[in-house]
Amino acid sequence: MSASTATATTVTAEAISSAGEVPREAAAPYVGRFAPSPTGALHLGSLVAALGSYLDARHQGGRWLLRMEDLDTPRVVPGCADQILRTLECFGLLWDGEVTYQSHHIERYAASLDELRAKHLTFECSCSRRLRTPGPGDEQGYPGTCRDKTLRPPPPTATRFRIDEHQSVVVNDRFQGKCEFEMRAMGDVVVRRRDGVFAYQLAVVVDDADQGINYVVRGADLLTSTAWQISLQNALGLPQPSYAHLPLIVEPDGQKLSKSHRSVPVDPSRAGSLLLAALQLLGQTTPATAGIEFETPAVILNWGVDHWSPHAFHGIRATPARGA
Repeated sequence: MSASTATATTVTAEAISSAGEVPREAAAPYVGRFAPSPTGALHLGSLVAALGSYLDARHQGGRWLLRMEDLDTPRVVPGCADQILRTLECFGLLWDGEVTYQSHHIERYAASLDELRAKHLTFECSCSRRLRTPGPGDEQGYPGTCRDKTLRPPPPTATRFRIDEHQSVVVNDRFQGKCEFEMRAMGDVVVRRRDGVFAYQLAVVVDDADQGINYVVRGADLLTSTAWQISLQNALGLPQPSYAHLPLIVEPDGQKLSKSHRSVPVDPSRAGSLLLAALQLLGQTTPATAGIEFETPAVILNWGVDHWSPHAFHGIRATPARGA
């Protein structure tokens, strides 16, 4: 997307190579993260996302942090967070430091929302979620219905971040290349839901800054969200991480993973074979060793770290989960 009259905001944290490697001259030590939501067990797609972010961090000699994005309390499954942690351990995907939980940092999100309000960058919205235009982003295409209204409770309202309609955001994605987004088409994003829950877009920006995350590696389904997040970072005076989006694992017909064997919880007893399958879905080479699938996860992960090559999926946003 582009507009000749738009003002461009460009992410240029560092030069990027066509292979998606972190340049050697990058000044700050690599700090990455994996941030699952405890709304269900890890399936093949989430394993690929965890593996990709882990390999990228370890290949660069960086830290890999773990954050539970548990703000959406109506969807949080009791005990799921602990289950995810145990599953990651079984697959050898061991994180650095303590696990953080979004639910423990509500006051940080509230302070950031207050800052946006003080800058007159928010407005209250009583619109139904049905108003949004279908698209890859959660709130893409909001038509601005409540932008110029003065709404006070009741009725219950959501709070939206007022985007600059004349701005475009350009992301130099390490894995996907240059991606440009017109904010007029994106629309004003919700930062606090009408049920009072702080929305993902605000929380993730605050969390990444608080944790010192400077390299974000995640699935391509969140690529569109990056434009909103960069706009929020600019508004709050927060640093911009380097972004890299992995191919989304989809059904062979291109549809999002459904209720198939690929979306059921991954089986830790098959850790070796599933790690190899995940590597192959990312286009990575795997050891040509008989019985490698029976090796420990540590052996397979060490191979993956040493041979990590983002060039294998550069520019690819979706990969069919054939035979996995």
